[in-house]
Amino acid sequence: MKEFDLIPRIMDSKDWATLIFVGCLIMIAITKTAFESRFNDFIKLVISNKYLKIYREGGNTLDWFNILLFFVQLFSLAFFIQLILSYFGYTTKTNGIAFIQIVTLLGFFILSKYLIEKIIATSFNIEEFNEQLHLQKVSYRTYIGLALLPIDLVLFYNDKPVVLLVYILIAIVLLINAYTYAVSLRNYQNLIISKLFYFILYLCALEIAPYYFMYYWFTKS
Repeated sequence: MKEFDLIPRIMDSKDWATLIFVGCLIMIAITKTAFESRFNDFIKLVISNKYLKIYREGGNTLDWFNILLFFVQLFSLAFFIQLILSYFGYTTKTNGIAFIQIVTLLGFFILSKYLIEKIIATSFNIEEFNEQLHLQKVSYRTYIGLALLPIDLVLFYNDKPVVLLVYILIAIVLLINAYTYAVSLRNYQNLIISKLFYFILYLCALEIAPYYFMYYWFTKS
């Protein structure tokens, strides 16, 4: 009697990614339709700070405009991270399980960081400063997420690896993040100087330590 070894044939599918990309486009379309004026101001964020001046009041970070775009930027950043990991051989870009893990970890990191910021701001009575700074960070991070979405589409469906392009994109994202922090420091320099001790504590506890621990955890695991 012949013995047969059954070897599972694993085929990576791109259908799940297509659905998520389409879902992101639908959420962008809904946001643009429901908040047309605000969306137009937001799109001009890279050349004008009109959006930040108009919507700087507290509470605007938790409305439907930001909630819808939060999911778009979350999926966009998760795709970008997975593409980077796939180029370095840690996973494949069509691995749906890895994408779920990245989305979960990224979402948990962003939301927990926001809650900790709220607690510290309330404890040190700097709620107004925290809200305005958080609005800037959320706005620029969302803008980066939207800008990365078409790039994610091209890289995901392109079977030829473009390693140099990935390095360039990583450098651009890091430079944009550094630029947004510099803009925030410039806009609130008087308030920061008056509360310098609390700002240093905030910077070390919420801007440096979380990324260091994530890097340490990732490299060790």
